[in-house]
Amino acid sequence: MADISNAVGKERISRVVGYKITKGAYTEGGQNLPMRIAVLGAANHANQAGLGLAPEPATITSANEAGELYGYGSPLHQMARILRPIFGGGIGGIPTVFYPQLEGAGSTVTTINVTVTGTPTKNIAHRLVINGRDNVDGEYYEFVVASTDDAAAIHAKIIAAVNNVTNSPVTAALGTGTVTLSTKWYGATSANLNVSLYTNNDSAGLTYTVGAKVSGAGTESIAAALTAFGNNWNTIVINPYGESVFSQLEMFNGTPSATTPSGRYTGIVFKPFISCWGSTESDKDTLIAITGAAARMNQVTHVLCPAPKSAGFPWEAAANGVRLIARTAQDTPHLDVNGQSYPDMPVPSDGLIGDMADYENRDLLVKNGASTVDFVNGVYEVQDMITTYRPAGEIPPQFRYTRNLILDWNIRYGYLLLELTNVKDKAIAADEDFVSAAGVIKPKQWKSILYDYFDQLANRALVSGSDFSKNSLVVAVADSNPDRLETFFRYKRTGTVRIASTDAEANFAF
Repeated sequence: MADISNAVGKERISRVVGYKITKGAYTEGGQNLPMRIAVLGAANHANQAGLGLAPEPATITSANEAGELYGYGSPLHQMARILRPIFGGGIGGIPTVFYPQLEGAGSTVTTINVTVTGTPTKNIAHRLVINGRDNVDGEYYEFVVASTDDAAAIHAKIIAAVNNVTNSPVTAALGTGTVTLSTKWYGATSANLNVSLYTNNDSAGLTYTVGAKVSGAGTESIAAALTAFGNNWNTIVINPYGESVFSQLEMFNGTPSATTPSGRYTGIVFKPFISCWGSTESDKDTLIAITGAAARMNQVTHVLCPAPKSAGFPWEAAANGVRLIARTAQDTPHLDVNGQSYPDMPVPSDGLIGDMADYENRDLLVKNGASTVDFVNGVYEVQDMITTYRPAGEIPPQFRYTRNLILDWNIRYGYLLLELTNVKDKAIAADEDFVSAAGVIKPKQWKSILYDYFDQLANRALVSGSDFSKNSLVVAVADSNPDRLETFFRYKRTGTVRIASTDAEANFAF
């Protein structure tokens, strides 16, 4: 019989008791691939100095922590408050790693002026609405006008209302007969700012004028952030910069291939991700021009998180989508996010979302690599969450749905755990040999382990037909290298009911 315990070395003679504990690996159920979210984005201008010349990534556990590090109201903080809301919930224990970017050289701020004219006819409360929100986490942009106030007094109240909202994306200051709202961060993304006034259809004799926007400019670089990924498996990336960094992300992430996988899909790396970007665009042709471009056809990196006609920031839509994707993938990777609703995204007040409201347009968008939502019960409801992947002639596209990619990654992750436990650094013995030594693997033993794994995958609804995988399995020692154990198998992914089609035939009773 093989040795059962080596807590006390065999060479010991003198009387002694020994005990050793080791890490076991005998769970009967498979372990889901842990999700890990990488958040790219800008810090506030006032927080740039604190980042240093080479900003380090930080694992953030609360929106407040993101605010302290990167500035309250910054894009990074805005995404953090959706992923990790102050009232609880969100993505729970899924790690969120923030990769801040420094301002680009010569970056500028976005400003919008708000001017009030007229004489108030009564005491009344009005509100500013900044990017679709009249409040942030319960702090309102509300100011109370008194009938005796002049324009200067009202301007002062607007300034106080804005600056008293800790998480506001802007600061307010007095200009020449106006209020100037300035984004807290610099760069091209700040140009997404929009402002309106809410008077509840009672202006009380006042006229509010929102002046022309002076858009900020400047481009941050994500190169250092991608390098900082290192050997960590960030499964989901939030891209707040949109199309401008698509090529960089594609080159870094790469593509899967039977012959020449690239980037993070390379066999000895295999730590790929999906990159979620948000858009408030409502015109189907504008979206298709981005996702349906020829350069995107074979790409599996980009996932649009749409919020058509929302006044919110685009990266808020991305954070909403990621919150749904990550939680579902962590807990139930066999399912998709179809039918789930964005938890915290400003919606159009009239409930109109443009082209995506029509099924024919949604169908066209999906065929051109764009995710879709509908407006249901006052919120955005996900209809399709997809990548841009759609090679000509591949029906159906293997990597169209984010769910399918995450399913594939789960299968690889479970397989890796089995390899590390049962195969790596083990001695290889022939199937017909009797071996009592520890640390040995035979091809037939590895096949038996994988047979059980295929059954687990089928039980978890990740694959369909475990016997198909078993029949395809080949394990052998390479002819050219006695230290090389080679394995091949096929699997069939389970599908998802995305379309339910029923015909019913009726007649009269004669």
